[in-house]
Amino acid sequence: MSKSYMGSRTRKKDWEALTTGQPVYTDDIAPVGCLVVKLLRSPHAHARIQSIRTDLAMKVPGVVAVYTWEDVPQERFTLAGQTYPEPSAYDRLILDREVRFVGDPVAIVAAETEEAADKALRLIKVQYELLPAVLDYHTAKDNETLIHPEENWHCLCPVGADNHRNLAASGSCEEGDVEKAFAESKWVVEETYHTKACQQAMMETFRTWCQMDAYGRLTVVSSTQIVFHVRRILSNALGIPKSRIRVVKPRIGGGFGAKQTSVSEIYPAFVTLKTGRPSKIIFSRYESQIASSPRHEMELRVKIGADEAGNLKAIEVYTLSNTGAYAEHGPTTVGLSGHKSIPLYRSEAFRFSYDVVYTNQMSAGAYRGYGATQGIFAVESAIDELAHKMGVDPAALRMQNMVRQGDRMPAYYGEISLSNTMDQCLQKVKEAIGWEEKYPRRVMPDGHIRGVGLSLDMQGSGISGVDVGSVTLRVSDDGGYTMLLGCADMGTGCDTILAQMAADMLNCPIESIAVLSGDTDASPYDSGSYASSTTYITGMACVKCCKELTGKILSYGAEMLSCQPEEVEFDGEYVFKTEDPAQKVSLREISYKAESGSGKALEATASHYSPTSPPPYMVGAAEVDIDPETGKLQVVQYEAAVDCGTVVNENLARVQAEGGILQGIGMATMEDVIYDQKGRDMSNSFMQYRLPTKEDFGKIHVQFCPSYEPSGPFGAKSIGEVVINTPSPAIANAVYNAIGIRFRELPITAEKILLALNEKDGK
Repeated sequence: MSKSYMGSRTRKKDWEALTTGQPVYTDDIAPVGCLVVKLLRSPHAHARIQSIRTDLAMKVPGVVAVYTWEDVPQERFTLAGQTYPEPSAYDRLILDREVRFVGDPVAIVAAETEEAADKALRLIKVQYELLPAVLDYHTAKDNETLIHPEENWHCLCPVGADNHRNLAASGSCEEGDVEKAFAESKWVVEETYHTKACQQAMMETFRTWCQMDAYGRLTVVSSTQIVFHVRRILSNALGIPKSRIRVVKPRIGGGFGAKQTSVSEIYPAFVTLKTGRPSKIIFSRYESQIASSPRHEMELRVKIGADEAGNLKAIEVYTLSNTGAYAEHGPTTVGLSGHKSIPLYRSEAFRFSYDVVYTNQMSAGAYRGYGATQGIFAVESAIDELAHKMGVDPAALRMQNMVRQGDRMPAYYGEISLSNTMDQCLQKVKEAIGWEEKYPRRVMPDGHIRGVGLSLDMQGSGISGVDVGSVTLRVSDDGGYTMLLGCADMGTGCDTILAQMAADMLNCPIESIAVLSGDTDASPYDSGSYASSTTYITGMACVKCCKELTGKILSYGAEMLSCQPEEVEFDGEYVFKTEDPAQKVSLREISYKAESGSGKALEATASHYSPTSPPPYMVGAAEVDIDPETGKLQVVQYEAAVDCGTVVNENLARVQAEGGILQGIGMATMEDVIYDQKGRDMSNSFMQYRLPTKEDFGKIHVQFCPSYEPSGPFGAKSIGEVVINTPSPAIANAVYNAIGIRFRELPITAEKILLALNEKDGK
């Protein structure tokens, strides 16, 4: 009998290769002799190409090809990695005559060496007709300058998109009588909050290599979260059938949502298809900063009302989201800004409305938290403002009004919260941070001021009714197993977690399960690793697959024991008769039998989708230290408690939580995408775009408050995204409690604090 792996601290299956520097990443395994692919990028925010001279570039020794907008297909597509039909508009070409942001590709160069490619880029001569640029997203809607005036722009889904109004999406929903609820409220807060774009800043930049296989098919090896979506995107862009494309994912050096957009794949794919030669592209850090898929900038207007007893009456949220030059993920991220923030609380009525606008800035995309991060910053800041206006403890107001287990969540598509320990999370966090002793502020002996603040948050577990996860399990001829997955382990450990589930279901050591993931030719279909779906959605597919395979093992064993399947049991090593355990046959013997004189394959494939998306919950509390002389802000302690259902692997869950919290601290205190007046991204390196290091924070401590989600595998929910959402509001609330100044825009930097303190003091 094998040990149970659920809730254990099992090491990642690939830990040894990763920690010893084995060649496992995309560039490590690229074939020798790949053409180097590089992109000439637009220096203008909005322009039309009048002419391009490539003759001088083609004379550079080693240059094989230079492609422009005249060489590519003219059918539009989207780079968003979303299940078909994608809600994001089909608004891109591989290369377009009209460039829409500083960094938009203008030409593709393929050369034998990097030096030749770089020289060729300098010799391409482009004449542009400058067009008016829309750089302020407040003025984008119905602006006379259209970002996408082209006639072949189209959208597959009714998301309120209208290219003649610069809208990538718009919509609204509500329940209850909102006006009546506000009229009956004694206390009302209405404020506007602003979250700027943030970069995922993963260690491995975007990169892809391609080659033609022996059958004339295009093989694409890429650092991506979405192999099956990439295959469809390339099919649309290149105009070739999906059956002629194979997409493979090796190990990924971080993604955080950035690689849910097909940022790099299309360019070497086009080159290889044109030349027949292997090619690869590796984005520099500069390119990854100025032409990638950062978090959407959003402005959120929040209105919250409460009665005299402190019960919330109504919550209203309006979100204005800046999708940039293209619509990738614009229609979907904005939904989470309301649907994952408003349902945190019980109220009589709610209203959520939004506009997603095109501008001449870098296209935004998916980033961990996916719009919920922005919405929760706004709503959780407003809840704190309401508590202070009422003169009550913000923790007590939250405890009074938070959604509880069994509650229906109108703003979360009417779902019922079936697993919810958020009240326990809040209590644990209050105790861990020392809320009763530290709230609201303390003046330290050195003159520094410390304040505490907290926040609730929720996310989802996959996209209900849409996401599909699949697992194939095969019995090998020595009684081991091969597990085939279509999802992508990008450091999250999903290969290990799914192997843990299978090991428990099949009652075998985890070492007996070999995992192969992320290959469109070998793996069963999976939507991909995003939307916090893998543990919950693919995990249930794993459970179903194990049950089906176990049934086949029992059937084979019963046949070999000359009895019926209901008369035998399987202990992971043997199939034996229930009434006479001495009569048994080993799994190894069964596997050999399946390979000789048998017409039945000893394997199973199962898929799963869920009509619901049960939320994981989290409570986070920050203690900040502020130097009033310099404005320097430091998070000295961060306490978190997470309800992710059953904790599958405590080590991996804790690392997920700590990493997400650190990213949230960065978003709250330093990470800042800044554009100049010409639309140039000035945060184009890690010198300008600061990321938090160990020097920027003190202790991060994570606890778990497990619940049991009946629709999840072993009672599990997700954890990947929920952990990033609490730091920004918790820190903003802590800063207010410390110095009495409310910051409604992120990031909250030392400069902003010092200026605000001086203004407050009349300096």
